Amino acid sequence: MARPIVGIIGNQHLINDSYEVHAGGAMNSEAVAEVSGAMPLLIPADPRFVTVAELLETCDGFLFTGGRPNVHPEEYGEDPTEAHGAFDRARDSIALPLIRALVERGQPLLGICRGFQEVNVAMGGTLYPEIRELPGRMNHRMPPDGTVEEKFALRHMVRFSEGGPFARLFGATEVMTNTLHGQGIKTPGARIVVDGYAPDGTPEAIYVKDAPGFTMSVQWHPEYNAACDPVSRPLFEAFGEAVRQWAECRRAPVLKTA
Repeated sequence: MARPIVGIIGNQHLINDSYEVHAGGAMNSEAVAEVSGAMPLLIPADPRFVTVAELLETCDGFLFTGGRPNVHPEEYGEDPTEAHGAFDRARDSIALPLIRALVERGQPLLGICRGFQEVNVAMGGTLYPEIRELPGRMNHRMPPDGTVEEKFALRHMVRFSEGGPFARLFGATEVMTNTLHGQGIKTPGARIVVDGYAPDGTPEAIYVKDAPGFTMSVQWHPEYNAACDPVSRPLFEAFGEAVRQWAECRRAPVLKTA
């Protein structure tokens, strides 16, 4: 049987500051293929090339990845500042309506870092442009130097709600995660449930209340070492199972009645 298809929402990127490409980290494809058991398909997140309707019919589930560009603050009613960093308006115009459609249809989605923030904004929430400037918050940004292993090293605890979906999935109310983000949730969107927090109060795990499908999203980067990490693996496995169930239901033959 053919593997289900997971669309990976990537970012626009410039090679040598001049050549435009659509990019997605190899870690994401590896996690989807090896842990979720699905076929990764990199999506050019640009309305010039794809539509939300086409994507919904082509893919069984979607991974909304991290990336340097941030969601434009106009998407949540605020003016851009220098602190908001770089943007990818093409991705905004695909990712945000796609998330709303997936939630409505019950089609699986997994949000990571920027994708986590996109889920919140798509549902009407807002973001802080720079977490480390808030009183009492730690610096959640990626270390500027070091190896990949050092940059993705576990750096802080995340505590989940007792009996919540993340605690049930991981079999624990506390786990260690990496942290490589500058922005974070300011106000949760409608139906967004914050189910996990960093020690400084930064939201780290969310889901959409009463959504008919898989909507777990995390602020950290579980794609790193996903096959071996005890937190990353069950998350990608659960996402993969949800995608398989969606694919099987969609491809099941319709029985005609007399």
